[in-house]
Amino acid sequence: MERREFIASLVAGGCAGMCVDLTLFPLDTIKTRLQSQQGFAKAGGLRGIYAGVPSAAIGSFPNAAAFFVTYESTKARLGARGAFSDPYITPVTHMLAASLGEIVACLIRVPTEVVKQRTQACLSSNTYQVLLATLREEGVRGLYRGYRSTVLREIPFSLVQFPLWEYLKVCVLSPQLLYVLYLSFSSAVHSCMFYPLSAGAVAALVTTPLDVAKTRIMLAKAGTSTARGNILSVLLHVWKNKGLMGLFSGSIPRVMSISLGGFIFLGAYEQVRSTLL
Repeated sequence: MERREFIASLVAGGCAGMCVDLTLFPLDTIKTRLQSQQGFAKAGGLRGIYAGVPSAAIGSFPNAAAFFVTYESTKARLGARGAFSDPYITPVTHMLAASLGEIVACLIRVPTEVVKQRTQACLSSNTYQVLLATLREEGVRGLYRGYRSTVLREIPFSLVQFPLWEYLKVCVLSPQLLYVLYLSFSSAVHSCMFYPLSAGAVAALVTTPLDVAKTRIMLAKAGTSTARGNILSVLLHVWKNKGLMGLFSGSIPRVMSISLGGFIFLGAYEQVRSTLL
């Protein structure tokens, strides 16, 4: 990837991340409290809906920038040579690029997510107090609790979202496939709004149980069985105590947040990147 493309992906990704995280933060707080073990009301209900926003604000730019730089670089490298340059293999290229992007981005995302979610679920502490308490009780490792569950949540999400996003961007050129939509929207609206929204909604619903496990692991008290990070054990515990509804708790605000977030995130990314290029 050329230097100009690298800078464009870095800036566009960071701007897109800040836009979506700050705009939809209240929905994220509601989702976290619905998924917490103590329950929505005890976790704060609708009070202090912006608790934890400093953590999100600090981490959103570098997190999203790291993802898109890795995604675009990997996509360009794989697509330029060998078997991955075949058009029929393009979705696999997008899957691999998105997966690697998530692994890199989670190195930044997880610490900010841990602090943010603990602040969202505990109104008696602010972001700074939660950060100090985590470092004091668990050290730096405490900030990365839930890294594995976050990666396992994000990769399936990206495997669905990004190939679908790239495919739908191409489909805008086919009136046969999207004739009805063409009657209502221009191609610009399609590429920046409808496609990211659709891709995000499907992926968000499918990966909700993994998100529930991630939230429970990050919020668990140090030393408990949940805090050990065994995803299957956490999911089984939720299933036994709350059934299917428990596994999909917070799915409505999650789908809303990621659907609207897809519109803002991917749409803003495309617009800023194309402007810079």
